[in-house]
Amino acid sequence: MTVLDSRPSGSSTVQTSTEMLVDPTGVSMSPVDDLGEGRGPAWLDDWLKAHAADVVAWRRHIHANPELSRREYNTTELVAKLLREVGLKPRILPGGTGLICDIGNGPRCVALRADMDALPLPENTGLPFSSTVDGVSHACGHDAHTTVLLGTALALASATELPGRVRLVFQPAEEVMPGGALDVLAAGGLDGVERIFGLHCDPRLQVGRIGTRIGAITSASDLLELRLSSPGGHTSRPHLTADLVHALGTVITGLPTMLSRRIDPRSGTVLVWGAVHAGEAPNAVPQDGLVRGTLRTGDRDIWAELEPLVKDLVTGLLAPTGVGFDLHHRRGVPPVVNERESTQILRAGIEAALGDDALAGTEQSSGGEDFGWYLEHVPGSFARLGVWDGQEKQRDLHQPTFDLDERALLVGVRVMVHTALAALA
Repeated sequence: MTVLDSRPSGSSTVQTSTEMLVDPTGVSMSPVDDLGEGRGPAWLDDWLKAHAADVVAWRRHIHANPELSRREYNTTELVAKLLREVGLKPRILPGGTGLICDIGNGPRCVALRADMDALPLPENTGLPFSSTVDGVSHACGHDAHTTVLLGTALALASATELPGRVRLVFQPAEEVMPGGALDVLAAGGLDGVERIFGLHCDPRLQVGRIGTRIGAITSASDLLELRLSSPGGHTSRPHLTADLVHALGTVITGLPTMLSRRIDPRSGTVLVWGAVHAGEAPNAVPQDGLVRGTLRTGDRDIWAELEPLVKDLVTGLLAPTGVGFDLHHRRGVPPVVNERESTQILRAGIEAALGDDALAGTEQSSGGEDFGWYLEHVPGSFARLGVWDGQEKQRDLHQPTFDLDERALLVGVRVMVHTALAALA
């Protein structure tokens, strides 16, 4: 088995995966315990025993070389290369990043999905395999997701026989709206698939535990951008112009309040502003201003109603101010709504992989996840992979300090393998 080393383009070489160095100075692989060791099947135990160090090395390589959404060219090539080496035939998506690959034979097919892209965030973990790309890091754990699915693929490929086909979906661009899941769907990535399953790192869960939930597990997430315009003027004569800053304040405070009175509070709908800009001088009414934010809801039906409602409310709030506006409501991703039977299959896979103690409940989050697009087409379930070591401070996702317990990589492989087998049983 071989992988590309992580040196800059033009100086890469091929070396055995057990000898892979994350950087030219070398980083030794830490021993990683297999928390599901001996639970079978035998071919999975054998593969993990032989390749646990490889799995860690792949994750560290991807972690040190993060790529932003729809730029995951090297990560895609690394995955494709390793799949080809065991006789598989990956199909790279038309955009050049992300890939699909089937393992096994037969008319029945289930899909397993991992996302590949990094975030435009600097890394501040101090790890010896920290990001080598300025301002870009795997602060959401997609390096782990990709590695888990890669390990799952190669473990499945080592089996003498499978009860059907498993489709591996290595997806690009989860971190941008409306998400790379739509690229996969457009390429026929779920054609012939009965169900789809996925995992996401959760730093609130201890390693060895998997959080599952029937029903909505994430929320819909939209982007709002509101641009205001005014003739401008002197702050000593606000009555002769349209006070743009006052209008901004009216929308910033008024729109979340009005939404809370027009929408069922049980839906978990929340608008939070993240950026506001207007003017420079303290004695001048500015001519333009901008406010941006995210609008989230846990209810699929309410999500469909939000765009016209927001427009009506903004119109009503700004009408008395005399300020002009241009509202851009960018629809994001639907909630991930886990189907009951698929979640029961996933839970059976978790129990087979790790035992009953591994099962954990989990709450619906207000975060967005484009896995929801897949569940608009086929049933499936999405779970949370515990990555906290149980000792160190819990470090949240999308933070420069995020890190994970690498034992979770082998846990993820076992869960994905057993879930696929349970779904095809």
